[in-house]
Amino acid sequence: MTGTQDPGRIRVGISGWQYQSWRGDFYPQDLPARRQLSYVADHLATVELNGPFYSLQRPSSYRRWYDETPDEFVFAVKGGRYVTHLKRLRDVQTALANFFASGVLLLGEKLGPFLWQLPERVEFDRDVVAEFLAQLPRTGTEVAAVAAGHDDKVPSTAYDDPGLDKPVRHALEVRSATFRDDDFFALLRDHDVACVLADSAGRWPELDETTASFDYLRLHGHSELYTSRYATATLEGWAERCSAAAEAGRDVYVYFDNDAHGHAPHDAIRLADRLGLREIRLSPRQRT
Repeated sequence: MTGTQDPGRIRVGISGWQYQSWRGDFYPQDLPARRQLSYVADHLATVELNGPFYSLQRPSSYRRWYDETPDEFVFAVKGGRYVTHLKRLRDVQTALANFFASGVLLLGEKLGPFLWQLPERVEFDRDVVAEFLAQLPRTGTEVAAVAAGHDDKVPSTAYDDPGLDKPVRHALEVRSATFRDDDFFALLRDHDVACVLADSAGRWPELDETTASFDYLRLHGHSELYTSRYATATLEGWAERCSAAAEAGRDVYVYFDNDAHGHAPHDAIRLADRLGLREIRLSPRQRT
């Protein structure tokens, strides 16, 4: 890192938070469901919103999530599966408009990157990817402009105005080995879109390519997909990877998705602790 370059900021969090099996483990047994997000925000700096992937959310939900978290909290928003899985990035102008018009701008300064995740069956098509990336908005004003093209699936007042006109980031997670292609990485660099580095127990390609001004990591489970706990030595390796990116001036977003047995929040806290991101009182489970 040069003397004039500021280090990037690392944020560590989890993918979703509404897991009943976490009650009595990560969540206190008597914690009301409505307080789970604020509890997460007491321990971690960011979370992936998974709900928007499955369906368009209500503006009231985005307002509530904003109100339930502290000022420095950041939400990554997972793009709708209608765009990625059903339309497969083709002919998505209205679908994108509906997604952006559903209320995402209500997250204000807490709006982090948008995550677009493709299924395994979608293979690399340069023209399709190029057209999709060119449609993605890069500022709050551009989000509002895209949202203006929505149809009657969302109310006309859902997106309002850009408010804080901040830059908007995007990350793309692919799951077909056909994307291991220099043309793909070049397209991402041209649009400053991060290539998601996914740890998936070998299920999907692990593409560690710097294609944007920030990095986006998804840790799905190192030895068992969605299930296994991260060993201390493995977490130390990820901590080194994150620190190197931050020292190079890139912001880093890390999300744990190994939630099947409740490991995700514990592993996220362990990684945040190793990175020195905050003072954390570790439970016996987190120390081992």
